[in-house]
Amino acid sequence: MHGYDVIVVGAGIIGLSIAYQLVKRKKKVLVLEQGDIASGTSGACDHMILLQSKLPGLPLQMALVSLEMYKAWQEELDENLWFETRGGMILIDKEEHLPLMEEFVERQRAIGLNVSILDKKQIKKKQPFVSDLVIASTFCPDDSQVDPFSVLKALLKAGMNLGLEVRKFSKVIEIKRKSDCWEVRTQDGGEYFSEVLVCAAGVWSREICELIGLSIPIKPKRGQILVTEPTHPIGETDVWDSDYIIAKHVAHLQKDETAKKLGFGFAMSKTHTNNYLIGSTREYVGFDRSTSLEALVVISKRLVELFPVFKNIRIIRSFAGLRPASEDGKYIIGEDPKNPGFFVATGHEGDGIALAPITGMLITQLVCGEETILPIEELSPSRFREVKAEKQSTF
Repeated sequence: MHGYDVIVVGAGIIGLSIAYQLVKRKKKVLVLEQGDIASGTSGACDHMILLQSKLPGLPLQMALVSLEMYKAWQEELDENLWFETRGGMILIDKEEHLPLMEEFVERQRAIGLNVSILDKKQIKKKQPFVSDLVIASTFCPDDSQVDPFSVLKALLKAGMNLGLEVRKFSKVIEIKRKSDCWEVRTQDGGEYFSEVLVCAAGVWSREICELIGLSIPIKPKRGQILVTEPTHPIGETDVWDSDYIIAKHVAHLQKDETAKKLGFGFAMSKTHTNNYLIGSTREYVGFDRSTSLEALVVISKRLVELFPVFKNIRIIRSFAGLRPASEDGKYIIGEDPKNPGFFVATGHEGDGIALAPITGMLITQLVCGEETILPIEELSPSRFREVKAEKQSTF
């Protein structure tokens, strides 16, 4: 018998953030991972701490706190996380998107985000190679980035130095509630016990939660990304287009049928190795992590349309990752009301890198019985229990 204070299921950036912050609180923590470290979403994504893409309200508040935590982690974790604040721009080249983006910016500004609208002259100063088709752009100087693999490595190292235990290739196949603890069995024959159990299994969270009778509507969304050869910097900031915001929050407004089918919104960011990551799509294709010619053509075409200079820069590879998307568009963070001691942290979709620190803090505060730094009742998995109860009461 192996006894722990907390077992965390999932060794992606969300799971390791939770585990690290719990061991800092002197908790005895075990992480169970069905594959290798970063073998899921965290190992197949970009690197953005993008504030501008977050809805005004709780998501943006979480991102702002998370950004400050990353700044502290850069020192605390004693590793180079490749944290960098380059700022971000959302390019607008469609007249019908301009009023939508102006309203979006005003709502973000109202809760404290440093974001503004730039005219064409201001855009050219920051992005001299951008197409003349762009009529306006947002700009946030605080948009930042980290290297996900460096963060994962640092969290793992720091956590293990504090006593964190990790079992790789240990898929959870059974969970039982005992009188005073959780019993967890893994496919490799492991048997573990803990007072608290946290599901941070990303796109596989639905299957884990079903083991204790909790149904959460998590589905994988595929994101496809291109990688360029190393090159000189193209402009000062990282860049998105307004279709990125449309695809993420109001996809029904997309007019191009292929882009709508793929959930495509343009994203371009430079890594610390001077490659550019170009994406991305939001596709419901199950657990298919392959790339498609259709998507790669759409992404490449949009890249050259917005930045003709890329005609002379080679694409060296492509990859796809699965993002855990919640049916109602909200993150799922909290304790299951019917299973005290069972917590869920999933549904971040493409916001997992940005929100890993704050998610770890929130779960740690809940586990320790403290008031959370932000009010997160709306994110509780209890909402799915309530919906099920409402449906049952209608018969």
